[in-house]
Amino acid sequence: MKVPARLLTLLLITTPAAVPALAASATAAPRTVMRYTFDAGPTATGRIADTSGSGAPLTMRSVDGGTIRFLRTATGRYVGFPAPCARTATRCPRALFEAPDDNDLDPGTAPFRWGATVYVKQWQVIGSSNIMQKGVSDTQSQWKLQVGANRGKAQCVVVGRGSSQAYVARSSITVADGAWHRVLCRRSGATLTVYVDGVDRGHTVIPSTLEIGNNMPLRIGGPNFNTTSDMYHGYLDDVVALAG
Repeated sequence: MKVPARLLTLLLITTPAAVPALAASATAAPRTVMRYTFDAGPTATGRIADTSGSGAPLTMRSVDGGTIRFLRTATGRYVGFPAPCARTATRCPRALFEAPDDNDLDPGTAPFRWGATVYVKQWQVIGSSNIMQKGVSDTQSQWKLQVGANRGKAQCVVVGRGSSQAYVARSSITVADGAWHRVLCRRSGATLTVYVDGVDRGHTVIPSTLEIGNNMPLRIGGPNFNTTSDMYHGYLDDVVALAG
């Protein structure tokens, strides 16, 4: 468990470990296919190792001088993304993590889970804030975790191959409240569920035949660097994906 080395008075946040385990909401024993704890920080080449032994390392991409900060606790680290920019800004620092396409992150129709430990305040949510995703919202398919713009609710999103229809499971509570939360998305058969701190906070029905598989990279912290990109501006830890 992570305990702060000292009070982070400027950030006014507590340790991310003061919440239940990410997979506590599920009874089966899934196989971890990707996990980034950020505890070791970046390597000499700037990459972030996958601690599950299955995934590829992350690299940071940025524009306009954006950077991702590594913040220390007594036993590890978490990361902070660039702050939101003013709508009138002509230069906006942005950054995200990216890993290459990985077949283990293309679950097809099989059960699949993805999630992260998040800390974000409502003022940091500008538009939908994309925490993690693989794929885009067209006929190539997608899975995604984001924070909604209006009330800061966690949203799990899937799009199936051959269709552009997005299915969304929204949490009944906000996660943009200046506290650490573990958020987990679970696709199982015809149900998509969003868990917050181990509790089912919302679900929706999806086609049991909905297939997710694409040749896109994994992105954490934003979808791309387009002008209207839904960047994430909070803090993040323990990003995972599990098969089963």
